[in-house]
Amino acid sequence: MSTGPSPSEESRQAGREQLERWVLDFTDAFNRDDLDAVMGWFHPDAVYETYDGVHCRGLAAIRAAFAPQFRGDFGRIRFLTEDLVVDVPAGKVVLRWRCQHDLSGPGALKPWLYRLMYGRDFGWYGLDVLHWEDGRLREKRTYAQAGLPKVRRGPA
Repeated sequence: MSTGPSPSEESRQAGREQLERWVLDFTDAFNRDDLDAVMGWFHPDAVYETYDGVHCRGLAAIRAAFAPQFRGDFGRIRFLTEDLVVDVPAGKVVLRWRCQHDLSGPGALKPWLYRLMYGRDFGWYGLDVLHWEDGRLREKRTYAQAGLPKVRRGPA
């Protein structure tokens, strides 16, 4: 007669909750416009693949890739979590999000052009595949819905 979850089920549940918490805290750092907090989640030798296929390795390259976003080049950006798929044994999480842009404030040319094309606020959907190791991000690979697919040369 079973009286509750087995120790392995409890361990898996605790692992799932920990991964979910890390992802939500990581996303919260983006939504607070706190680049230092975002960077604190990355392993020193982490890899970040941007939505358009650019590979960044190491903290300096990753920070440089995020700089335009945190500088406000695209308006105020917020990531709204839509869904999480968690693989505890692999330490991976797939995060499905909606990226919401608010272009209501004054700004540089890019936000003005976006406001002209899309209005005051707009959004788009994407995924992050996050590989966690010892509480730090080892890899962040971003995929986004776009009008045209990213096409690369070479074998499939």
